[in-house]
Amino acid sequence: MFYWFLKFVAIGPVAKLVFRPRVEGRENVPATGAAILASNHLAAADWIFMPLSLRRRVTFLAKAEYFTGRGVKGLLRRAFFTGAGQVPIDRSSATAAEGAMRTGLRMLRQGRLLGIYPEGTRSPDGRLYRGKTGVARMALETGVPVVPVAMTYAPRRIPFGRTLVRVRVHFGEPLDFSRYEGLAGDRFVERSITDEIMYEIMTLSGQEYVDVYGATVKRTMDATGASASDVVSRLQPPVDEAGDRAPDTLAG
Repeated sequence: MFYWFLKFVAIGPVAKLVFRPRVEGRENVPATGAAILASNHLAAADWIFMPLSLRRRVTFLAKAEYFTGRGVKGLLRRAFFTGAGQVPIDRSSATAAEGAMRTGLRMLRQGRLLGIYPEGTRSPDGRLYRGKTGVARMALETGVPVVPVAMTYAPRRIPFGRTLVRVRVHFGEPLDFSRYEGLAGDRFVERSITDEIMYEIMTLSGQEYVDVYGATVKRTMDATGASASDVVSRLQPPVDEAGDRAPDTLAG
């Protein structure tokens, strides 16, 4: 109930009025049944505008810290994220990641729309970073389609010389990986599928692709104080090894 209140009463109407989000490809999202919405991740507002673009409820997997705060502030934040369709997951270890995977699979088997950010973290500089293979494993184990999603933000002028952000949400055509049925757990297949998903997101968003994990770049930035560009230049393979630094377009 609180989810729909936030979407259609408290947050949704205001967000639509102020930011005027432009939505494309809404028809590519299944009207019923489970599907994975795999999106790039540029801003904290991504999880607001993407589900706001659809009539169906979208469930996201969110870090557990959002649900463990103490006092009144912690209670309000927990109530907000729970009501907004977020499901808490622990991302602190490999064991915890497996638990997150099981949670995502359970949501899909319940017929839900599951929102996922394959990069695993917000982009540190607006570029699209290498996707983690969990999205491929979920698609293989459940057989659900994967809808690539591109979030983009651009400044727009408003009266009195001020600017606001114009939001664009683009849903791509569903990707069907049923031809790889039974190959869940094959890391080469999962890597290829993930790269195909990231290629579609890159095509929709127009972002430059970086063949390095965003979380690795952020950790190195924190440890060294270097910029994202400097870190990427040290971590990314040489041009002659990386080709045009775009993810593979063929899953297999």
